[in-house]
Amino acid sequence: MIILYIVIAVIVLLLLWVIALYNGLIKLKNRTTEAWSDIDVQLKRRYDLIPNLIASVKGYMQHERGLLEEVTKLRSQAMTAEASGDLGAISQAESMLGGMLSKLQIAVEAYPDLKANTNVAQLMDELSDTENKIQASRRFYNGMVRDFNIKMETFPNNLIAGMLNFKKYDFFEIENAEERENVKVDLSS
Repeated sequence: MIILYIVIAVIVLLLLWVIALYNGLIKLKNRTTEAWSDIDVQLKRRYDLIPNLIASVKGYMQHERGLLEEVTKLRSQAMTAEASGDLGAISQAESMLGGMLSKLQIAVEAYPDLKANTNVAQLMDELSDTENKIQASRRFYNGMVRDFNIKMETFPNNLIAGMLNFKKYDFFEIENAEERENVKVDLSS
């Protein structure tokens, strides 16, 4: 009789552990999805700002037409990647767009009249703020991915997580190796 109580107690404890593990994984999964949603919101804001910025600077920057066309092209590619839902494609497209936007900001600095234009200045400030928010959102998302993946991959959680069909999330990483290198600043000119 006592053995029966011990077996029932072990089964109940095991069942409670599985329930707690499942609920913990669901909570982390939902937080990770929410973190991705935060990135999505900031990317949408960036996509909305870019056409306004391009329209505002087009007249001033005749010499930079190729740069403006490249930003527009990369914006379209990023939006297509976003629609596909492929995190690798999104990460790569966003990295390229971010790099090109940095070049655009530098080009705007070279035009004093353009820099003095309040509309362009406001758009550049908003774009810079959005880029900062995207970076913060990426860090938060990657932290949630780390926490979820650790909880899912540690023993014995990995056995239960596998049976419950939980899948690892991918980190939002820089795809372009050049973006990891130090920026070269030349103040001689």
